[in-house]
Amino acid sequence: MSKPLSDRIALVTGASRGIGAALALELAASGAHVVAVARTVGALEELDDKIKQAGGSATLVPLDMKDMDGIARLALALHERYGRLDVMVGNAGVLGTLSPLGHVEPKDFDNLFAVNVTANWQLIRTMDPLLKAAPAGRAVFMTSGLSWMGKAYTGVYGATKAALNALVQTYAAETVTTAVKVNAFNPGPTRTRMYASGWPGADQNALPPPEDVAKAAVPLCLPDCAVSGQVYDYRAGKFLAFQPPQ
Repeated sequence: MSKPLSDRIALVTGASRGIGAALALELAASGAHVVAVARTVGALEELDDKIKQAGGSATLVPLDMKDMDGIARLALALHERYGRLDVMVGNAGVLGTLSPLGHVEPKDFDNLFAVNVTANWQLIRTMDPLLKAAPAGRAVFMTSGLSWMGKAYTGVYGATKAALNALVQTYAAETVTTAVKVNAFNPGPTRTRMYASGWPGADQNALPPPEDVAKAAVPLCLPDCAVSGQVYDYRAGKFLAFQPPQ
């Protein structure tokens, strides 16, 4: 079996469950040593067991993505140990409470932007030299169709993902003369705990499982990915220029 990420280092945030955990497993299966980041130690240990059972390897990093200094320390540790970072997946995110904009509490607004936007900016800021030191650095960030839908009651979450899209496009433009490729990935509704918390009435069995979605994200992480500055839409099955599917 071909392992296109053999001897590569892949960082995945929000790796304890859902798409993050599934993608961590897929990257490990592709040969990468996975640096798995999440707040929940127990869930990280379960992921580590699965990766080891499949013959892969991982480093577990219990970290709250709102800890800006913690992200910087992680970058320093990766620099000291590996001198590079081949793959960075910004997957960690929170949905928050779906409600009218006027009902959103300031602390909840700040929390969503801290996790969904500021943390990813800090990842870019601290990991950029490591991605550039890799022969084919790849950065992938999880976005959402809600960033362009303007759907009622999802305004704050949608705004954070729209801001993330702007970061992704800008970072792609700033790395155009390097070997780094930067893209977003829109999974759409997926059979995850996060989606169920926002839409409890949805038929979860009718949604694709995280494992299927993760497989579609792997090509964006591979050295032969030649696209940058776009979003891959899982449902459409193609890259888009940060526009809704036609």
